[in-house]
Amino acid sequence: MQQIPDNHFRNALRAGRPQIGLWVGLADANAAEALAGCGFDWLLLDGEHAPNDVRTVLDQLRAVAPYPVQPVVRPVQGEVALVKQYLDVGAQTLLIPMVDTPEQAALMVRAMRYAPEGIRGMGAALARASRWNQVEDYLNRANGQMCLLVQAETPLALQNLQAIAATDGVDGVFFGPADLSASMGYRGQPGHPEVQRAILDGIATVRRAGKAAGILMADRTLAQTYLDAGALFVAVGVDTTLLVRAATELAGHFAQRAPVQAAQASPY
Repeated sequence: MQQIPDNHFRNALRAGRPQIGLWVGLADANAAEALAGCGFDWLLLDGEHAPNDVRTVLDQLRAVAPYPVQPVVRPVQGEVALVKQYLDVGAQTLLIPMVDTPEQAALMVRAMRYAPEGIRGMGAALARASRWNQVEDYLNRANGQMCLLVQAETPLALQNLQAIAATDGVDGVFFGPADLSASMGYRGQPGHPEVQRAILDGIATVRRAGKAAGILMADRTLAQTYLDAGALFVAVGVDTTLLVRAATELAGHFAQRAPVQAAQASPY
């Protein structure tokens, strides 16, 4: 019999060890595998804004499985049925967007656990997560390896942040600077002082609750500021941005060079 994979990412958060990640939105198994060997602690497989579904995420989970990196899956929304599908294909850590209340957070906790602690549907014989019933005692061990991260992206979420973070079964709270800044009236200004103040205050609130705080921030200085403030899971880049930036720089490098004039043919 096989053993259930240990959730090293969740264990690191509980131990207070910062985890550095990368956002993966290319929705391609080859891209995910290439990034899995780059040294990040975790990769976010995005199903909210990237063109992913359960099958494409499954392909990427398989691609990164041999590497020492933790896949974190973000569904398009926090639906019980969708959570069940992602867990069954093998995800152990989910990042749920737009969680505004402790009631929403508690529902997601239950969605990630088998009864009687939760409401996850029983279908392990059909699931990659149990290796089709080849993982020893999967049904009784699965709950203990799940990691739930919820996103705080609105003023309402900030208002309820203490209660959300205190929800039993929530392992971490992730701050989405883009949506949060927009909802606060500063669209496109994640670095606005009011947004920064809200995020730093939020990190402190989550820490006081004994939970891990996280964020996506490609600005290296700001990312370090959040780490210094106590954030434990920080994504420091986005694959699409890295690709476009590098390709643009390379094309620009040669576009700026004067073309080499062909030598004139000799008349002799």
